[in-house]
Amino acid sequence: MASGARTQHWQPTTATETGGYWESVSQYPPIAQEERMIETSLFQQNIIPASPKLMEVVKIKPQLASRLNAEWHSRLPQIHWSNIVRNRNYICYGAMFDWRYFAVAIWSSPVNQSFDFDTVLELRRLAISPDAPKFTATWMLGKMVKLLRVDLPSIARLISYQDTEAHKGTIYKAANWFVAGDVKYRAWDKTRERSKPQSTADKIRWEYMLK
Repeated sequence: MASGARTQHWQPTTATETGGYWESVSQYPPIAQEERMIETSLFQQNIIPASPKLMEVVKIKPQLASRLNAEWHSRLPQIHWSNIVRNRNYICYGAMFDWRYFAVAIWSSPVNQSFDFDTVLELRRLAISPDAPKFTATWMLGKMVKLLRVDLPSIARLISYQDTEAHKGTIYKAANWFVAGDVKYRAWDKTRERSKPQSTADKIRWEYMLK
């Protein structure tokens, strides 16, 4: 913490839901909304739920989602919020308990442009706090399937890519997704400058049909 900063962690007082996103009203109004929620989620020692079923999955803003992902994702921590909102379809969710986030998910239109952007949605990131209860990832996948049917009713098909060097696909199997194919790593086109890839592993594409 920077010198001269207050040492007492922010404590939310009330909450309102505006435009489908949860926002908290704090006794420290000069602090940006995203910073307040980051502080609560990462530093405040709240009660940890015994089961993921005690948490609530809510829509959150892409700015907050990208910050939480940067803290928790072991393989793909980088995703700027501007790379989320420029898609035709996008939505972000957070799993919350006692005013603290324990998981974050970022969905958008597929990166691969061969998919139908109107009916297919890709899970770009799913990051879980190290303090989250067991089975949070699978539980959250199930909750989001139900929410997406309401929040984005035009979406018929969900896709996600498993990093074969780091994961075994257990969460997808447990959530009743199916393997749709193997994807070999291929470097981006060199015609324009890009950041160094965060992972060069081959992938397995998992899918879930909503319709």
